[in-house]
Amino acid sequence: MADSNGFTEAPTAEEPAKTAPETSPEAETPVGDEVQTSNEGAGEISTNYTEVHETFDDLNLRDELLRGIYAYGFEKPSAIQQRAIMPMIRGRDTIAQAQSGMGKTATFVIGILQNIDTQVHKVQALILAPTRELAQQIQKVVVALGDYMGLHCHICIGGTMVNEDIRIFQNETPHVVVGTPGRVFDMIQRRALGTTSIKTFCLDEADEMLSRGFKEQIYDVFQFMPASCQVGLFSATMPQDVLEMTDKFMREPLRILVKKDELTLEGIKQFYIGIEKEEWKLDTLCDLYETLTITQAIIYTNTRRKVEWLTQKMGEKDFTVSMLHGEMEQKERDTIMREFRTGSSRVLVTTDLLARGIDVQQVSLVINYDLPTNRENYIHRIGRSGRFGRKGVAINFLTDTDVRVLREIEQFYNTNVEEMPMDVADLF
Repeated sequence: MADSNGFTEAPTAEEPAKTAPETSPEAETPVGDEVQTSNEGAGEISTNYTEVHETFDDLNLRDELLRGIYAYGFEKPSAIQQRAIMPMIRGRDTIAQAQSGMGKTATFVIGILQNIDTQVHKVQALILAPTRELAQQIQKVVVALGDYMGLHCHICIGGTMVNEDIRIFQNETPHVVVGTPGRVFDMIQRRALGTTSIKTFCLDEADEMLSRGFKEQIYDVFQFMPASCQVGLFSATMPQDVLEMTDKFMREPLRILVKKDELTLEGIKQFYIGIEKEEWKLDTLCDLYETLTITQAIIYTNTRRKVEWLTQKMGEKDFTVSMLHGEMEQKERDTIMREFRTGSSRVLVTTDLLARGIDVQQVSLVINYDLPTNRENYIHRIGRSGRFGRKGVAINFLTDTDVRVLREIEQFYNTNVEEMPMDVADLF
């Protein structure tokens, strides 16, 4: 069907929502099977908007929002914030691409909050994210930056009580809703979440949201947005097929690129350790353990099964690590993330569930126990270190079969990954 917003592919509202995991599907294929072999479709948008505002004061923000920004600890806008906050404030459809850790979340949150009328008790902005953890983090940024505005922001995610969501929408009517697609669409279908006053619809990690299992759910939600609704897409990577899809639901979007060859891996030292056989990776990791606990570290594997196996093996050798993956209960995931954020847990083994958007400030070391099966996820993973100008280290475990994959990653990001020096601990 075609709707007033120009969609031609979305199913009707009466059709059941297609179910999709709220976490990225975890590939069970060998490393490298999914890696594209050329830069075709690699996804770098072309900029068509160049206006820059070098300070937050230049943006003419409302006083209570500016107060929240400075209280949050921001002093000067990052490159993406200098360019993309104003288009969001002006209500323009916006596609913004910048490195992980460059402040994309605050970019769209500030743009949204500037336009919220707190006297109107209706949902005025909807932000969708691919994982519950990322949605929770975005909500924290909304609440913090809007602290002096008298703003109400509700998080709408799976793993929580449906009846409690319905009660909040009926009795408290938040100004901003942050959520994952499945639960948000459920609330819209139940007529709990009213959409008629929504001015801004924003997708964080847009490439993930418009691919694989999420696409149909995003279409379902978008059908309920007002025709005049502004759309914002934010991501570190923007593959060509996703950009082509935006023609269906964006009106002459402003495109803002902070180039990856300028910013992507700045401040992050990248190394590899050559390991002849897969089964020798565990001993290598154990040898590195003391280096890991100098700081906080995240270790990535490609499957849930390997997360559980590696955590068990490390435990058997009396090394303390935590684990996180998408099949765990939400309460357990929340506890582990809280322990990791507070520093009581120092080494976390996870899948790409945690590769996107999760900002743990103290992380300065990322280990790719497996290289990512999708090269776009390389930046999302190692972007956990070196957040917003801080320094970080990434170490890639490299078997013979991984050499080609790493070379493609180097070419894709225009970067160089060197063999790890003996004195790596001195880099922290």
